[in-house]
Amino acid sequence: MDILNQDIKYLPGVGPNRKKMLSNELGIESYGDLLEYYPYKYVDRSKVYTIHELSGDMPFVQVVGHILSFETFPMGPRKERVVAHFTDGTGICDLTWFNGGKYAKQNYKIGTEYLVFGKPTVFNNRINFTHPDLDDASKLDLTTMGLQPYYNTTEKMKKSGLNSRAIERLTKTLIEKLPPQPETIPDFIYQPLHLVGRDFALRTVHYPQNAKDLERARLRLKFEELFFIQLNILRYASDQRRKFRGYVFSTVGDVFNTFYSQYLPFPLTGAQKRVIKEIRKDMGSGRQMNRLLQGDVGSGKTLVALMSMLIAIDNGYQACIMAPTEILAEQHLQTIMGFLKDMNLRVALLTGMVKGKRREEVLEGLLDGTINILVGTHAVIEDTVQFARLGFVVVDEQHRFGVAQRAKLWSKSTNPPHVLVMTATPIPRTLAMTLYGDLDVSVIDELPPGRKPVQTTHVFDSRMTSLYDGIRRQINEGRQVYIVFPLIEESAKSDLKNLEDGFEVLREAFPEFRLSKVHGRMKPKDKEEEMQRFVRGETQILVATTVIEVGVNVPNASVMVILEAQRFGLAQLHQLRGRVGRGADQSYCILVTPFKLSEDTRKRIDIMCDTNDGFRIAEADLKLRGPGDLEGTQQSGMAFDLKIADIARDGQIVQMARDEAQKIIDEDPECNSEKFSMLWNRLRQLRKTNINWAAIS
Repeated sequence: MDILNQDIKYLPGVGPNRKKMLSNELGIESYGDLLEYYPYKYVDRSKVYTIHELSGDMPFVQVVGHILSFETFPMGPRKERVVAHFTDGTGICDLTWFNGGKYAKQNYKIGTEYLVFGKPTVFNNRINFTHPDLDDASKLDLTTMGLQPYYNTTEKMKKSGLNSRAIERLTKTLIEKLPPQPETIPDFIYQPLHLVGRDFALRTVHYPQNAKDLERARLRLKFEELFFIQLNILRYASDQRRKFRGYVFSTVGDVFNTFYSQYLPFPLTGAQKRVIKEIRKDMGSGRQMNRLLQGDVGSGKTLVALMSMLIAIDNGYQACIMAPTEILAEQHLQTIMGFLKDMNLRVALLTGMVKGKRREEVLEGLLDGTINILVGTHAVIEDTVQFARLGFVVVDEQHRFGVAQRAKLWSKSTNPPHVLVMTATPIPRTLAMTLYGDLDVSVIDELPPGRKPVQTTHVFDSRMTSLYDGIRRQINEGRQVYIVFPLIEESAKSDLKNLEDGFEVLREAFPEFRLSKVHGRMKPKDKEEEMQRFVRGETQILVATTVIEVGVNVPNASVMVILEAQRFGLAQLHQLRGRVGRGADQSYCILVTPFKLSEDTRKRIDIMCDTNDGFRIAEADLKLRGPGDLEGTQQSGMAFDLKIADIARDGQIVQMARDEAQKIIDEDPECNSEKFSMLWNRLRQLRKTNINWAAIS
């Protein structure tokens, strides 16, 4: 692999200046970086057309012929359009240059046979190629041309002459001087999967002779990329589990059974029962549980978390739930105390607002063990907060907490407590396996009976009057309404002005009703008071930004109006919609947009109107936006920079890679077997060069 570490400036055709451009624009520093800079598309160069066969609606094509003459047309000061009249004997077409015409006239000779490659269009009733590629046909073997690779480049690179064609030439030079590349995966792993060898894949992905070879090469490289990511994650998870033994919660006792038989407010769904069984099995296994619990808003995650905490209490331990905001923490407190009612358990709240004597009482109760369940925010991880026997931790909306914050909470116990991570943001399985691969995944994919799906409709902003009439009818029936403005960046002054102006417009539109206003630039105390007025039913309309996305539970609110919905991502729209539909009444979500929308935006709006299934929405979001754009994935510290695989479209390969990696870990949990030494050596090499991978170590 030494040649792959060679500085890219030493590759013929690069040099210091091009090296600087490649490094700054594409991050290509070495031969290996260029080898792994894969084409983003390919064009079939195996077929040569005649000019007679061409039409203006064809994709990129190639013809062989010669230039008859050049013609120049002035286009203003120092500008000219150069046209070459070109023939292959079956007809005549034009080759046109708006830039670089001088170069074309100097370098392309009349009468010389050229291979012309480009996109045909029709101009003045004649086939025309604008800025085509020309190659001397006598120097080409047209029978072996295959598929031509295309590489992404920047505008700056193109201006300096480093376009896709230039990258292609550099890659060809590299591959010609490259010795056979050694394997990174043993043949007893890749051959039963019908994967090609690494050397074949690396050469073919840049210069495929046909589509079948290209598909085989890409499959091998995608598998390899995803396999080592999964192997790294599972190696880390295995190491953590061997290092940290978990508390053994073998008892399901009086506390759990009393709650289940006397206080359970409604029958558990099948999904809730399944997840509780998975959690009970983990807690009794003798290893620390690390489980991700996914479930849409209203699916009953909090009840599952509470029943899991009761098992910890039955075994003589305390439990804690940490939420990202004070509003959400207080909501959890009210929910849990409502569930427990008259049970002899002590539940306490610890947030930044809990001060003085009340705070001291909480700290004392945690230390002497009289507090069974603590509900809190980041305040829970402060050094002054100490537990007698912390055995179970629930982290809600996990992507809002950093790894270090969670670790600090776990360190408050002699043994790491069992950990249940909850999220109401559905994560597609393929992405979850990559982002949260060290966690086991449970899914509540069933809503409690009696819940009516929220009806979602799309309304153009030219129909606001009829929308106001609908809002008025709902309020007159005793319901409450959210109206959300797109203040996506809290510092955006123009957005804030839109909200302030919009609030005044709404006050004039609904003089008979009381309105609250909430946005992120308000003082926490004022924001909390406005929220509580709406919760208590003192105001009928809450005008807000996305600060209400998480943590507001008002069963009486039945309408969610999202203005300028085109400015929100799917995940955010789905989270906002989850604020309604919490009561027994039919609820509505109205997406308001201008008439003119991009194709992607229309797809997003249509998906929201078609389904309430958070996982379908998350899958669609992943395909439309990619994993790096999804809310939460960048904060995770594990948003891998994939070179060829696509998590949105390569789900089956992710699963295949995961399965093979798990087999290796099961057979070699210590990660030191000679049989798999090739894998461990490659993994060490990758972790040295990948910052994100090194974070999982």
